[in-house]
Amino acid sequence: MAYSVKTGPFPEPPENLRRVIESVRPRWRRIVAMGVLIAGMGVAALFLVVSATIASVYTIAVFMIVGGAAEIATGLGAKTWRRFAVWILAGLAYILVAVFALAQPLLAAAFFTLLLGAGMIATGVVRIYLGVHLGAPLRRPVLLAGVLTALVGVLIVTGWPADSFVILGALLGLDLAFWGAAWISFGLRLWRYRSGDE
Repeated sequence: MAYSVKTGPFPEPPENLRRVIESVRPRWRRIVAMGVLIAGMGVAALFLVVSATIASVYTIAVFMIVGGAAEIATGLGAKTWRRFAVWILAGLAYILVAVFALAQPLLAAAFFTLLLGAGMIATGVVRIYLGVHLGAPLRRPVLLAGVLTALVGVLIVTGWPADSFVILGALLGLDLAFWGAAWISFGLRLWRYRSGDE
């Protein structure tokens, strides 16, 4: 019986990866253009940070409405009254919070920012805990990520509520800018790629 040993995280061998890269390579201009568009939206969000914060709140509210509707739909199919009530009430709570966020986006931004800061502190503490228990090669990066995440969370919470109107928009802008830069880099790498080069 023959066993195959896979050393990389991808299920396909490198030959198939080359074929995929070659099939995507002609689209490098579209990929770069998409990256420029996304990065441009990120830069715009950084300049219009309060508007980006409000847009973030509206987006969160829309997702909450969709989630609430899904919970209500699940509740309608429940087989017991207790489950029916729990699902319906949870769905209605989601929708009520979303309606509040749509009606008062700046107040909702303050609340979401506080939750974000607390969540980042908790995530940082968990990463620090995990980092302490990891082996030597992974310990430092995980500890560093944990400390940085917790530190950003502390900065957000200590600046709350005054900074609430810019935090979500700034994070959205930075995320879009870096995501766009990644697409630009990928597109340019495709442009420079030759079958035997990389």
